[in-house]
Amino acid sequence: ADQNQTSSHPRSRTSTNMSRPLWQISGKRDPNQELEAQLWIEAVTGERFPPGVPYELALRDGIILCKLMNSLMPGCISRINTSGGDYKLMDNINQFQKACIRYGVPDVDLFQTVDLFDQKNIATVTMTIYAIGRTTYKHPEWRGPCLGPKPSEENKREWTEQQLRAGEGVIGLQAGTNKGATQAGQNFGASRKILLGK
Repeated sequence: ADQNQTSSHPRSRTSTNMSRPLWQISGKRDPNQELEAQLWIEAVTGERFPPGVPYELALRDGIILCKLMNSLMPGCISRINTSGGDYKLMDNINQFQKACIRYGVPDVDLFQTVDLFDQKNIATVTMTIYAIGRTTYKHPEWRGPCLGPKPSEENKREWTEQQLRAGEGVIGLQAGTNKGATQAGQNFGASRKILLGK
């Protein structure tokens, strides 16, 4: 079988002869979201991304992400590895993820280390940055910019016993009824008379 042939199987290669199978590229990247995330990180940290370096490569070593968390929660990452092998740079990403959890970002919103370091799913990295941006709304001490929509807040209602009893006698139309709209009394067009035996 031709490797370049398009197939519906998720592990197949596309007709553009990409070097990685489709199952490795699970998230669809959005350049606008990536730019918005980059601009937000630059505004929060006060540092610009390296010029001419793609978004995913600028974030790959975890240094910018660690600086982001230190800007939001000063001192949360005491040591950022700026040199060393892959292990030390991956440690930056792990420290960043732990700082995110301490900051209040749900762990389900965090990307896997390999998603960024091996560039397997950059879209989830961007979604994690958006999750951090949403979490800033929950920190009143943060006076800087936020990213993404404000999360909804709980709106508890207190009902009296009398209000609860009043609702018991009402049958909503969702429960079903035969008293709603019917065709009774409707006449369309001329009536038809059937004459037998003429």
